[in-house]
Amino acid sequence: MKDIKNYMGILAAAGTVFLLWLALPGGGEYPLLLAVACVPLFIAIALGTRRQAMGFGLLAGVSHFLVQLYWIVFVLGQYGGLPLYLSVPALFLLSLYMACYLMVFSWLANFSLKNCSATLCLWLLPCIWVGLDWLRSFFGSGFPWMDLGYGFASMPLWLQSADVYGHYGLTFLVILVNTLLLLCFVNRKQKQLCLRLVIPVVALLLLVSVYSTLRWQQMLAGEGERETLIIGVVQSNVDQGQKWNPERQQQTVQDYIGQSSQLMDKVVRPELVVWPETALPFFPVQHPLLPVIENFIRSEKIMLLTGAPWYERTGEGIDDIAFFNSSHLFDVTGKVIAQTAKTHLVPFGEYVPMQDLLPFIAPLVEAVGDFTPGKIQSPPACQKANIGVLICFESIFPDISRKWVQAGANLLVNITNDAWYGYSSAPYQTLAMTRLRAVETRRSVVRSANTGFSAFIDPLGRLLEVSPLFAAWESTAEVQLVEEKSLFVRGGYLFAPFCFFFSLFVFVSVLYGRKNTNYKKR
Repeated sequence: MKDIKNYMGILAAAGTVFLLWLALPGGGEYPLLLAVACVPLFIAIALGTRRQAMGFGLLAGVSHFLVQLYWIVFVLGQYGGLPLYLSVPALFLLSLYMACYLMVFSWLANFSLKNCSATLCLWLLPCIWVGLDWLRSFFGSGFPWMDLGYGFASMPLWLQSADVYGHYGLTFLVILVNTLLLLCFVNRKQKQLCLRLVIPVVALLLLVSVYSTLRWQQMLAGEGERETLIIGVVQSNVDQGQKWNPERQQQTVQDYIGQSSQLMDKVVRPELVVWPETALPFFPVQHPLLPVIENFIRSEKIMLLTGAPWYERTGEGIDDIAFFNSSHLFDVTGKVIAQTAKTHLVPFGEYVPMQDLLPFIAPLVEAVGDFTPGKIQSPPACQKANIGVLICFESIFPDISRKWVQAGANLLVNITNDAWYGYSSAPYQTLAMTRLRAVETRRSVVRSANTGFSAFIDPLGRLLEVSPLFAAWESTAEVQLVEEKSLFVRGGYLFAPFCFFFSLFVFVSVLYGRKNTNYKKR
């Protein structure tokens, strides 16, 4: 019997992994499958022992993240210089780490289902899941990759409630529906109980639907009253293998200027042109190519926002230098009037954690240097816009966008270099996550990527225009500048930590209650 349970649990975990792949961006992209995707795993968790539940969760988690993060091997191998015998284990270790959160969820879910009422479990399981997602977003540097709420990125009308509780709220709803189906299956003979579980969930989903529809209409109605800025985006498709070649630098600059010049020939000229992360593959300090860029800016009388490495001296010693992955805003005279630096660096890509303990991984950052994180301060000002600059994968962290908006940003610009990912699912996933930043903060997001996807995203999360992958592309759009701060920015971001601490409170309370009960029995 135990072997049958294990066998069925393994099949259930595999079924959930397959359904999640079909549902999420970069896979089948059928988001409605999220409503049932976790049910097979949840049933296995509910029917198994606590140890079995942990095993099923770990198996499902490792398999799921191997499917979602397989491109790590490509990044570490082709650009990090690691051989397969190191890059493949690195992928497995990362997937194992990510899976530990699902394993913990499975243990807690099994415990809750066997010690709490069905009514409490209905709300507790989604809280546990969201709380662990939130923990994963910052613990150990943080890597909140492809939470389930992102699955609805291609259905903008369904996203609108995210301006209240962020993408975590959407994840909560997904797990809530899956938990409801689980509880109705387990208690299928108790019709009254199932009805008591269904009614509040249906009511909540109707409330969310009504809110999303009204918010959609409200945002559309206000479009004509908002300030706008005409922005041009350039995607030059510079080969990552040649990007940092000194002999290629002049051609790179000429390509960006040439494509930007084509935007100037349009009927509607941009007021600001955006180039991607490290579009200037050199330190623009008295560099001979800097005057070429300045002359272009002055001749066209435009402003330019571009990515480039930067450094500052921190002392008198030879090694007292801080390097930054930064953005530079040039005004119409060609003068740099604002700089920002990436605040959340990529571990093992832009810095090596515990370098003294892991010296063999140091070659991963030799090509880009060992960077220092920046700080979110006053957003760079460009005419009517105050720009919150998201560099590279900062767009997957909701707190970074939120902090920019709290600092006064009425526009978000994501400059990135996604060439690392190749033709994989990762560019589709990063674009989906970036769309949620627009809805959460109610800000337009302009995305300029070296190889794609570059895009214009409106405050409703709609893609106004998107580039092809690995192709030279340039385009111009008039984007809205929204001043209103969403509920998410003003306090709704606390929804996820609330879920975490609510789950912790319930778990401790149940343990304490069991301890007292056992003591009385003695």
